[in-house]
Amino acid sequence: MTMNQCKHFDQIHPTEPRTPTGCEECLKTGGQWVHLRLCLSCGHVGCCDNSPSKHATAHFHGTHHPIIHSFEPGEDWGWCYVDQQFFEPMPTFGLETLAHP
Repeated sequence: MTMNQCKHFDQIHPTEPRTPTGCEECLKTGGQWVHLRLCLSCGHVGCCDNSPSKHATAHFHGTHHPIIHSFEPGEDWGWCYVDQQFFEPMPTFGLETLAHP
């Protein structure tokens, strides 16, 4: 599948990360994360699937927001949960200014 086949780029909305220093749910509960992922629909920052709570994927299942971007310094990839499609580099769509922790 090519990037042109993903039909979810229209759901990307440049927004500030809601919790720029860590996983939103882990910060509330005292949990720990391995890597961070940014929801490109709403700015939710969640932990990756290697983290104990997998909050980024849980956010997708709860909201159906399809596309995430790595929120790790130096990483420039994205993922569409719906199409199971990986993008590297991820088109920026105006996201160049988002600060990483």
